[in-house]
Amino acid sequence: MPGGRLTHQERQQIALGLADSLPYAEIARRLDRPTSTVTREVMRNGGPTAYRADLAQRATERRAHRRRPASSRGADTALQAHGRDAEAMASYEETLTTTLMGSGLPKMMARVLTCLFTSDAGSLTASDLVQRLQVSPASISKAVAFLESQSLVRRERDERRRDRYVVDDELFYQATIASARSNDQLVEAARQGVAVLGPHTPAAIRLENVARFLDFISESIIRAAEQAREVLHTKPETTSNHTAQPSPDHG
Repeated sequence: MPGGRLTHQERQQIALGLADSLPYAEIARRLDRPTSTVTREVMRNGGPTAYRADLAQRATERRAHRRRPASSRGADTALQAHGRDAEAMASYEETLTTTLMGSGLPKMMARVLTCLFTSDAGSLTASDLVQRLQVSPASISKAVAFLESQSLVRRERDERRRDRYVVDDELFYQATIASARSNDQLVEAARQGVAVLGPHTPAAIRLENVARFLDFISESIIRAAEQAREVLHTKPETTSNHTAQPSPDHG
């Protein structure tokens, strides 16, 4: 019987077994693992209804990272820019990456976005990302292409004619608008169905209600984004309880 930690492939098999409503014992039998191993794995990673293989794998990597002896981290324990603690930064980056994955981003895209979010410059080159993440240039290229398609990063050329990948305040506004507009095609398709099915049929009424709902949601998001846009361009103020509050721009 195999021992050691579960592999990512085994976690994917667990997720598939849960999706098929298989009992833990049957999933364990297919993996040639003890039932207790599968039970413990599922319960510590969201339970049978929320278990996701990628997030479970990520959580395991985080736990292993935290257990590494301080001596093995060497220079990583040194203070970073602005007096930041390297170990605390690494832990936060893991947390942010896992959170982004939980929102639906694939692992590599989440890792790239985390690097950009936590960079004071808000921009990094492909070689910067390769070095920080210890992955291939092809992996970075694929991740950035996906993030660009979602309006989550922007590509610029620096003075050395290198591509730089940028996250800035305006991108959050643009990504929100793009997300709202992504409903437009579904609204159009739903209303095409109304014409085909006949406007007074139950199916057509259902599709028209979906179209109206999505229209309302999209318009509400766009209106709210326009109203809140200035928040992205104001400097937060720190109150007495250290809570950051946006400072209004009085011109």
